Amino acid sequence: MNIREELFKLKDDKYKAFNGKLIPTVSPELIIGVRTPQLRKFAKELSFNGSYGNFLEQLPHKYYEENNLHAFLIEQINDFDSALTKTELFLPYIDNWATCDCFSPKVFAANKQELLPRIYEWIKSENTYTVRYAIGLLMKYFLDDDFNQSFLETVAGIKSDEYYINMMIAWYFATALSKQYSTASQYIKECRLDTWIHNKTNQKAVESYRISDEKKDLLKKYKIKVSK
Repeated sequence: MNIREELFKLKDDKYKAFNGKLIPTVSPELIIGVRTPQLRKFAKELSFNGSYGNFLEQLPHKYYEENNLHAFLIEQINDFDSALTKTELFLPYIDNWATCDCFSPKVFAANKQELLPRIYEWIKSENTYTVRYAIGLLMKYFLDDDFNQSFLETVAGIKSDEYYINMMIAWYFATALSKQYSTASQYIKECRLDTWIHNKTNQKAVESYRISDEKKDLLKKYKIKVSK
């Protein structure tokens, strides 16, 4: 099977134009225009039939959808070590926020403690989307029963000029405010985050339906005024 040819059969030109506006780091000619539900369905079919051959070894891919298909195929892997290895090999080739945020192998959820050391390694990466991916995993898996304040310290300690890293830090802390308010709110009250991240966190938290109006009113008081 020629996977690229199959992807082009699923193209939607209107969706291609729409999606291109959302992912400015990807050149428009490298977007085919395949909707995510179709990509996920295709990945499941390929995985079930075992018909994707050596696609996961064919890095780098050319098209945005090839990368997302790659991510969705990794999600289908049931062995933790294999899924971790494939993820680690793939991370350096991610070049946009959408691919970065779209996947997390299901087997990771059942092996969170084994995953954690690798997350700490990824956070130290010089690759923007590897760092973003690591923060996303901490947000997804370690803000509930497995929460520890040290995770907040780790994320707060990330210093970067990269927009897509800082936006994920803000997203992480806004989510933390919805799940671990008493601990996470100290980072806002004490202004322990960089100003842009602090204000973006507040904005996201105030927009969240998971945070009470009372807490939102308190958070609004801690917005940092920035001189123009």
